[in-house]
Amino acid sequence: MSDISELFKDEVVTKALVRDVELPGGAGTMALITLDNGFDHTKPNTFGPGGLTLLAQALDAIEARTDLAAVGVIGKPFIFAVGADLKGAALVRNRDQALQIGRLGHDVFKRLGALQVPTFAFVNGAAMGGGLEIALHCAYRTVSSGVPAIALPECFLGLVPGWGGTQLLPRLIGPAKAIKLIIENPLAQNRMIKGRDAFELGVADAIFEPADFLEESLRWASKVVRGEITVERTLPQEDWEKVVGDARFLVDMKLRGAAPAPYRALDLILSAKDGVDFDAEDEALADLLMGNELRAGLYAFDLVQRRAKRPAGAPDKALARKVTKVGVVGAGLMASQMALLFARRLEVPVVLTDLDQARLDKGVGYVHAEVDKLLAKKRISGDQANRLKGLVTGSLTKDAFADADFVIEAVFEDMAVKKKVFAEVEEHVSETCVLATNTSSLSLSEMGSELKHPERLVGFHFFNPVAVMPLLEIIKGASTDAATLATAFAVGKTLKKSSVLVKDAPAFVVNRLLTRFMGEVIAAVDEGTPLPVAEHALDDLGLPMTPFALLQLVGPAVGHHVSETLHAAFPDRFGVSANMAELVASGKPGVYKPDFTLDEEAVALFAGGDHASTAEQVRVRVLEALAEEIRLMLDEGVVAAAQDIDLCMILGAGWPFHLGGITPYLDRAGVAQPRFLPPGVASLPEPKAEGATMPS
Repeated sequence: MSDISELFKDEVVTKALVRDVELPGGAGTMALITLDNGFDHTKPNTFGPGGLTLLAQALDAIEARTDLAAVGVIGKPFIFAVGADLKGAALVRNRDQALQIGRLGHDVFKRLGALQVPTFAFVNGAAMGGGLEIALHCAYRTVSSGVPAIALPECFLGLVPGWGGTQLLPRLIGPAKAIKLIIENPLAQNRMIKGRDAFELGVADAIFEPADFLEESLRWASKVVRGEITVERTLPQEDWEKVVGDARFLVDMKLRGAAPAPYRALDLILSAKDGVDFDAEDEALADLLMGNELRAGLYAFDLVQRRAKRPAGAPDKALARKVTKVGVVGAGLMASQMALLFARRLEVPVVLTDLDQARLDKGVGYVHAEVDKLLAKKRISGDQANRLKGLVTGSLTKDAFADADFVIEAVFEDMAVKKKVFAEVEEHVSETCVLATNTSSLSLSEMGSELKHPERLVGFHFFNPVAVMPLLEIIKGASTDAATLATAFAVGKTLKKSSVLVKDAPAFVVNRLLTRFMGEVIAAVDEGTPLPVAEHALDDLGLPMTPFALLQLVGPAVGHHVSETLHAAFPDRFGVSANMAELVASGKPGVYKPDFTLDEEAVALFAGGDHASTAEQVRVRVLEALAEEIRLMLDEGVVAAAQDIDLCMILGAGWPFHLGGITPYLDRAGVAQPRFLPPGVASLPEPKAEGATMPS
């Protein structure tokens, strides 16, 4: 263990504090282990060799006792445990060290399942990765209804649950539910579940309210010890091969073989049908700890956990103005989504305006219908639903914005239309009201050129769907002042978005890069490359969708309009496809039919070129174009650093975590010349993992 102890020399050690608790009803004495690293909830309980050694020592003392009726494990307030410390794992240099990490966790945790008395995990707070695996090694589990986050997110980082998760969980709740937690949720932007979800899935045996969680858990444990409550455990009767096979198909659809971790996890889950094999988990973890995907995943994880929370260039938050009412110009789908988000997160009145009553009623009706869906799913209470509906109203006149502090437009992407809207709004709002535009490509400075107070105009670019996509591009125009910018960042934070400061440049970050990406693929097809060849030329990256599928999601008309905007700004790099114009004119939604097969009529619109490229040529062409565009964006100062482009692409375009950021990927691929390095840095450092935790 000395090898890995050196790797974890900076470990924040989690102690295993043991105290005796008398179980109610005379059931006997429980040795209750409290996991606590000595910090508040901002530093969650994690495990390195030091923490595991202390837990092993506590178990040594417990095993030596003959007076115990049960053993329990609980975390400090708000935190159960969240896995291993990433700082040491990121420094692993050989497979031997990687194997030691897996074996050490197994050796300690499995002792909980081997004790001669019943063991209980009282999950009182966040339990992720190795934290959840500790609980799985116990015979019984209770969970607090207030727990906000339970997960096995290893596949998100390029790993597998390595301390029992792939073996114990499917045998507990079945392979289908286990796959949801181990694979589906991590690949869905690291989705977490809550305490009640864990209980309903069968991960926990009982659920209690936070106020008296420990007392009720001890009372329940006492009944188990006395035999008054029996928890049946049988191997779930499912067709394991079919369930895993179906999941493998879906992983293929999403990743196309680009990342190994989900496939290894599926293999391990299937093997658990025939019995627990912790050695296989150790081997898989060791292989993946040595893989490029982990290093890339750690870099991406660091971006979304650290840089996203401290936006580069954001002004002093003390300058932000209070927002007590929001106005939304427009009542279409995007505007209605925004209205609901503002009402839910800011909890202030939101008023929509539009040109006629029918559109207005449709927009407000959409919000109310979405609130009803949230209520039906029990994500909000009846009182909350009524309050949200009351907060969102409509008006045909913009004088409804008179007392608004923040007004955002979501109208057609046309400069003249947006200028007209803001001129009208400015006649009714106070001089300090922030005016925000959701433009995806147009110049802020031009948009505000005729305003009386252009300093209060800011770009506030959401991505669709508004409630789901985590990125918010905040654009500073030539006149935007610090108070307006600070208010925008404060609102973005309250909306629970990750905000990135962007210079007023055509299409900003995500749309500029996606348009360059799409432009090169479309140009290759226009030249004569068969559409399916170009469409699948970058499958090995494991992007969330293929180029023409993305175009269909965005809409050909929108994509074509953005390409025209960028062509006007950069005609030498951004073309306008005549074939795309024909597709838009045809009224077809894209090149795919509703059943996801190619629409041959739409594909035929791109025929005619006589210079076909191979898939590899298209791939290189696209990557070189992206590298060139990023280099130019950095030279222009569109963002503060390459990390901000990486963050935007991860959160706004679904750039895969297993590739890390787009700039280090292009560096590794040898495409970016010169490399995307910070000023004065001679080489790329290892991905930073300080303060991060590895759920394994």
